[in-house]
Amino acid sequence: MENTTHQIIFTGSGGQGLITAAIVLGEAAVIHEGLEAVQSQSYGAAARGGATRADVIISKFPIRIPKIIQTGVLICLTQEAYTRFGMLIRPGGLFITDRRFVKSVQKFDAIHIELDLYNKVVEEIGKPVVFNIAILGALLGIYPVVKKESVVKVLECRFPAALQANNLKALELGMEVGNLYQS
Repeated sequence: MENTTHQIIFTGSGGQGLITAAIVLGEAAVIHEGLEAVQSQSYGAAARGGATRADVIISKFPIRIPKIIQTGVLICLTQEAYTRFGMLIRPGGLFITDRRFVKSVQKFDAIHIELDLYNKVVEEIGKPVVFNIAILGALLGIYPVVKKESVVKVLECRFPAALQANNLKALELGMEVGNLYQS
């Protein structure tokens, strides 16, 4: 990507694995691509089902302000997140939702991509637990901030061997879907 600093926010609910997706993205950037990255997270009182937000800033240069005010990329995977965090997208930014979880009711000054990825994950993999990795793959297909190989290396280190096949299928599936939207 030409831009030297990328700000990405993952939002949804506890249990969707969005914080894990953000951590994997940040680690891929730092460990395997030699970039700078900052990752932060917040979640509601209830770990499962509560609102979550995970921010990732990736840059070629030192990150002096590790806080996102207006993001270039916003992923919302619940209606509550869409309503609560939609205003964080900067004009012209990339706004990603999934039709299973979000009904678009507001218009934002952003490129809005409504995926049907959750249903594809269930149909093709059978385990929705890897939906977070599929969302990460879709992000990389649309907005390749890091290389797929870097993410694969992090997945191999972070998850047990028994989960590798489904994680890799989910990443591939997400990238295939994301590539459909790449300009």
